[in-house]
Amino acid sequence: MRLQNKVAIVTGAASGFGAEIARQYIAEGAKVAVADINEAGAKEVAAGLGANAIAVKCDVTQRADIDALVKATVDAFGGLDIVVNNAGWTHRNQPLLDVDEATFDRVYAINVKSIFHMVHAVVPVLRKQRSGVILNIGSTAGMRPRPGLTWYNSSKGAVNLMSKSLAVELAPDNIRVNVICPVMGATALLESFMGVPDTPENRQRFIATIPLGRLSQPKDIARAAVYLASDEADFITGVEFPVDGGRTV
Repeated sequence: MRLQNKVAIVTGAASGFGAEIARQYIAEGAKVAVADINEAGAKEVAAGLGANAIAVKCDVTQRADIDALVKATVDAFGGLDIVVNNAGWTHRNQPLLDVDEATFDRVYAINVKSIFHMVHAVVPVLRKQRSGVILNIGSTAGMRPRPGLTWYNSSKGAVNLMSKSLAVELAPDNIRVNVICPVMGATALLESFMGVPDTPENRQRFIATIPLGRLSQPKDIARAAVYLASDEADFITGVEFPVDGGRTV
């Protein structure tokens, strides 16, 4: 098993990409803190994963919640090796001037500032042991943006670039940082990304822009997250890793 005895935190893990990353990490031998603001959902996912998973309620925009999450993980499992910053949010696809300031602030708080909080909380732990992996979930939106999502696109561009800068600065501590960039997936945010009802016709219009002819699925992102967290990737850092069916080609 590729993650045997590793300890991981996965945020936004009550559903979607995060839940599947947690499942595949457990299957590969890891111990996982399933973190989400949706406490009931996190508990349901963790219960299905067995004794090697715990559920932690966490609002990733709040430093106190992040600190409590890290402490709960270390207390439960004796350490920390992998952090997956998966929690994310978007505004609805719409003209850029129609997005209000409160929505903009929420997108940036969840997508960008949450990583600032997490890095401050976990880097001292990882530096002390001189090892660790941080995986951020960015987006192809930060590489090849679609119209109508300007503020979301820019938040994911920040995540993509931040990840590369973190990789350079943390490399002397043997802490690897990479960013996984999914194309749109069949998650709870899909209709917001499209800006139109999720009908077969509207979905097909977006699928037509992806060369491999489908949306991303949670298993696609989870497989990438397993590889990049494993020792097989021990010389890979600072990479924008598209999981996009060719969308960014």
